[in-house]
Amino acid sequence: MPENKQPGGKPPENASGERVLDARSLRGLAHPLRIQLLKSLRHDGPATASQLAERLNESSGATSYHLRQLAAHGFVEDDAERGKGRERWWKAAHNGTSFAEDLHTSTDPEVRGAADLFMHEIANIHTQELATWLGTKHDWPEPWATSGDLSDFTLNLTAAQLHELSEKLHAVIETYRTITPDPAEGADTAQVRVHLHSFPRSSQTR
Repeated sequence: MPENKQPGGKPPENASGERVLDARSLRGLAHPLRIQLLKSLRHDGPATASQLAERLNESSGATSYHLRQLAAHGFVEDDAERGKGRERWWKAAHNGTSFAEDLHTSTDPEVRGAADLFMHEIANIHTQELATWLGTKHDWPEPWATSGDLSDFTLNLTAAQLHELSEKLHAVIETYRTITPDPAEGADTAQVRVHLHSFPRSSQTR
């Protein structure tokens, strides 16, 4: 079945420029190494298959194969500005991914399995990133070491209110995408990761 695309041959995106996953593209992405490759290209910038293999402690043969699979599904593309001769550089085609609404309710076992794998890999990445921050926190200057957040809250909400809360939090984060620090002020910037986890909890959970 052909990829679901917008006019002009581009895969569907949302207003934030994130790739909207349908069943086919989700299955194409739901592999641990592919998720790691895409994360690395998004966070650390364009790279060759060999550079990614070194970053991720994998063989270049494995990274080359899975990069081609990601390209076939429109997740990565050639970086023409860096490629020279036979050296092929890759870059992420989108700044993020999101689920199409019907993926959350699909009863197709293959789709549900792919969604479960994808979400668990993302959860693992979040855990690794948080552990890295906690392990290196004291290496950062004081303003950075005290600006992060590790909070949790328990609220009594309806499903509609939880959805509204998520939408509002996303909207606030979006306002910071376009902020450009003034170089004249000597602003010290760093790439910042923001994790949002919200989910219902059964009162019987122990």
